[in-house]
Amino acid sequence: MDNVCHTLVGAAFGEAGLKRRTRFGSAALIIAANLPDVDVLVFATDTPFISFRRGWTHGIAAQLLLPVVLAVTFWLVGRVRPGPDGTRPVHAGWLLGLSYAGVYSHIFLDYLNNYGIRLLTPFDWRWFYGDAVFIVDPRLWLVLGFGVWLARRRKSPGPSRVALVIATVYIAVMLLTARAGRGIVEQRWKDAHGEPPRAIMVGPQLLSPLRRDIIIDAGSHYEAGRLTFPSSVVLWPEQMPKNDDRPDVATARAAPNVAAFLVWSRFPYWTFERVEGGTRVTVRDARFIEGGGIFSASTVVAAEATKTD
Repeated sequence: MDNVCHTLVGAAFGEAGLKRRTRFGSAALIIAANLPDVDVLVFATDTPFISFRRGWTHGIAAQLLLPVVLAVTFWLVGRVRPGPDGTRPVHAGWLLGLSYAGVYSHIFLDYLNNYGIRLLTPFDWRWFYGDAVFIVDPRLWLVLGFGVWLARRRKSPGPSRVALVIATVYIAVMLLTARAGRGIVEQRWKDAHGEPPRAIMVGPQLLSPLRRDIIIDAGSHYEAGRLTFPSSVVLWPEQMPKNDDRPDVATARAAPNVAAFLVWSRFPYWTFERVEGGTRVTVRDARFIEGGGIFSASTVVAAEATKTD
């Protein structure tokens, strides 16, 4: 999920009453709710961001260690800079608990969308996809933001608690419908082709919770379409060839930026452009076909590299 949503979840936890448990309670919750995204610092390095994101700082090791680091940091700040008389004392146990709550809220929210998250890093580098909630969900912004605002205005935890309940129910419904939608599409494909698809995504849309985008791996190509609940499945007649069996693709895979992209890609497909001295080979992901250059990687394969005897 986006960082606006992560921040609102941390703030909602705080306004629901948790910030009163210890000094720095509100700050700990909000920072912890965003902390796994410290991996955005990779943008300042030469490391390909798309292969690094949602890995080391989102996996098991980080889930266990990041809250400890944050809680200890706040505890040390409290020791070095005591608050004025009447300030809520620093409670190490509550700081640790709130830090874990914030970090795990982040992990759970990131799991919900179709971008992916490597939950078991560094022990297992597989990607996991919830395919339930769009990566930017204005409905969550509205519910959580209004709950936090009203809780602060009324100086009462009630509105924030209600907002968290509504958000939880909404997410639960989206998870259930995501699973149901996947089952519907898989069954339709199996009825038509006699076997299940190699891979499938029935992913959320930004504006309509009742519609899902479909991508099906049919072997040599992908097929796309739309599911509209309760059971309308439409596959577009156009097919998207993978083009992954060409010699220049085999050569392109060795390029560092392309190899990094393939670490993240779920439904890769290849396009080609003749350029001076060879062919520009570009790989994109069918999940984000309208994502532009940020979700692609290219390299030029020299003409000599694809010649065979």
